[in-house]
Amino acid sequence: MHQQIKAVAAAYGEQVRAEVLELLRTLGRIPAPSHQEDRRAAFCRDWLLEQGAEDVVIDAAKNVVCRIDCQEDRDLVVFAAHTDIVFPDTDPLPLREEDGRMYAPGIGDDTANLVNLLMAGKYLLQNKPRTSCGILLVCNACEEGLGNLKGTKELFRTYGSRIKAFYSFDGKMPGCCYTAVGSHRYRITCHTAGGHSYGAAGNPSAIEILCRLVGSLYDIPLPMEAKTTRNVGRIEGGTTVNSIAQTCSILYEYRSASQACLEIMEERFRQAVDGFRDMGGELTVELLGVRPGNGPVDPAALEALTRQSLEVIGSFCDGEIDTSPGSTDSNIPLSLGIPANTIGAVRGGLAHTREEWIDCASLPAGLGIALSLMLLYTEL
Repeated sequence: MHQQIKAVAAAYGEQVRAEVLELLRTLGRIPAPSHQEDRRAAFCRDWLLEQGAEDVVIDAAKNVVCRIDCQEDRDLVVFAAHTDIVFPDTDPLPLREEDGRMYAPGIGDDTANLVNLLMAGKYLLQNKPRTSCGILLVCNACEEGLGNLKGTKELFRTYGSRIKAFYSFDGKMPGCCYTAVGSHRYRITCHTAGGHSYGAAGNPSAIEILCRLVGSLYDIPLPMEAKTTRNVGRIEGGTTVNSIAQTCSILYEYRSASQACLEIMEERFRQAVDGFRDMGGELTVELLGVRPGNGPVDPAALEALTRQSLEVIGSFCDGEIDTSPGSTDSNIPLSLGIPANTIGAVRGGLAHTREEWIDCASLPAGLGIALSLMLLYTEL
């Protein structure tokens, strides 16, 4: 990496350290369940306008898109971080600081990464370096859970093949993911006649049928070609202790970094469900979401992009860089054959819990990584 870029990015990270923390305190309290990111989106749009953005919109998917030098004939590079968090809260989120850590639901996944994206974008907006391509700064919606990557899908519907590279700031530092873990997610529901637990004893129970199905789903042999997992994450149904359950449903997913393994799991899943269709209940299967895996990405192009990212990360972080496959917004460009990396820009722990925390001292380095990657596409 050009030493001038590192020097500029590192100095900027230290210079705005207090501003980063204050922005994180504010943004970290704004609730943002998937599909309900409106308040965070409005905040990010207004904040970018205050920093000098002249071309920023909230699109149909609730993405905040800030366009820099994006004339129609220019290729585009995307820098993104997601606004949604896994929790359903619609009231202000609890946030506290203690011993150099900041605690809040979603504070690391992905709020701190989002703040570093915004602050790196602020440098571009206020210093206006000449760019070698159009740059899209995107605060995207619907990355988590059943958000089903809706925001990133909308971004590619809008800009399509103009996008030549994609960076998502997500996860912990030091990390760089370039292999997409695909997934299929389902809701399986069982309906039966039910009845009184004593008077109608022997009638099929929706709960019993699906509990047996759950055991069968966990008995499915996993393909060995690539790491493949499955999980029943939720079960609900029934009414009272003395009623044979008329309805029950489960949420089920399987994941793999191999598209072939996903196809094998789909076939085995269908076979398992079909084996329970004659137990006295009506089974319905609803596909809730598909996250695609890697598509026809040019290996040389992806390797070059990743090598560049690893060099930037290594210049700000000691130790081995985690390059494990992951399920992130980068799944969409990778599935379309567009080189993409998901890069952590904060240190922390306990993601997807209400005790999630980030190390405040790690923010300048994370901002340095984000800004350095952006400056590689300028004539600094």
